Amino acid sequence: MSALIDSINEFLPQGTKPQVSIRYSGKFSPYSANVRKTGNILVFSLSSEWKGISEEIVAGLLQSLAAKVFRIKAKPTTSIDLYNNFIRSLHISQPKTKSDPELEAAFDRVNVKYFDGLIEKPNFAWHNSARRLASYDYHTDTISVSQVFRGNEELIDYLMYHELLHKKLKYADSRKSGSGRTTHHSHKFRNMEKGFENAEEMEKRISAVVRKYRMMH
Repeated sequence: MSALIDSINEFLPQGTKPQVSIRYSGKFSPYSANVRKTGNILVFSLSSEWKGISEEIVAGLLQSLAAKVFRIKAKPTTSIDLYNNFIRSLHISQPKTKSDPELEAAFDRVNVKYFDGLIEKPNFAWHNSARRLASYDYHTDTISVSQVFRGNEELIDYLMYHELLHKKLKYADSRKSGSGRTTHHSHKFRNMEKGFENAEEMEKRISAVVRKYRMMH
């Protein structure tokens, strides 16, 4: 534990010496983590799965979280590189236990049309939030889509395309800006996002569906 705390203090700018606490919990989803800053105290909360992972990789996770909290720019460290590589490959080992016929059909259409059928099938799930249209969980290799779009094939395909881009590209290191942080919507991602047929029209239709849903609820 002391080595992990040392890795955070070494990563932060000179003069920044917070009191660091690291906790593990079985209540989190696999390989998730967060950090809370109160005054000069940093509390890192990690899912219990991180206990069995190399300290150098966990150090990269903690440094990445610290970079967000302090909004600092720093060159990526070896530990951050190891952590990023670990997360990029994590989906390979995740069991595929969640499926849905409607979402799986969308995946098949989009995968063939836009990715030459090369994307490995992830887990699929629906969620009840109208604010979170769709998401890709790197840790569990799961694409989830809002129930709001059930039955709307074209919009589900567009949302599926967006999330499959996340699965394909993972995230990009902000190396050019000199930041130790990562971005989920890189310049490359934004350019590829426009490759979906009638992308602008899809965005307008999604906004209309969400507005209608909120008016009715």
